[in-house]
Amino acid sequence: MKIAIIIGSTRPGRKGEAVAQWVHDIAAKRGDAQYEIVDIADFTLPHIDEPFPPMMGRYSQPHSHVWAEKIASYDGFVFVTPEYNHAPNGALKNAIDFLYAEWNHKAAAFVGYGVSGGVRAVEHLRLILANVAMATVRPQVELSLIHDFAEMTHLTPGAHQEAAVGAMLDDLALWVGALKPAREARIAA
Repeated sequence: MKIAIIIGSTRPGRKGEAVAQWVHDIAAKRGDAQYEIVDIADFTLPHIDEPFPPMMGRYSQPHSHVWAEKIASYDGFVFVTPEYNHAPNGALKNAIDFLYAEWNHKAAAFVGYGVSGGVRAVEHLRLILANVAMATVRPQVELSLIHDFAEMTHLTPGAHQEAAVGAMLDDLALWVGALKPAREARIAA
């Protein structure tokens, strides 16, 4: 199983890189899947510039093909998302909106961060991902800028947060494992 840990922010000075690396360090000890960090900033996706809806799979832009190939190569995802104005940021929403089939019948988990632990951003993402036919796991990690970041800048999660990552990844691995054969059977049909 291949699982991407997606850094969902492109903002200068973002906390997402440190959070994704922390999750990756915990996940790498597990041995149940291959985990890789994927930074949406590396793909420099503009606002959607495709003439056809993603559901049609008729990508015309080179960046769309590169992004589609990358996402298609994974069986599941951990979305690391900040919360901006009670929602995920526009860059992450845009990156999701670029594709359709590449997300289908895969599982997703969430690590949110913000003053309220990113919970509202995650709730929005659950709705968005349901529309691209993804299953989301219930356990999520909620990192508070007040309690899990020193001076609201440097990641310093409590020990309980590592246990939360473990519980989230347990469910994610279960769902990824369950969906992969179904997805492969559907592709073969």
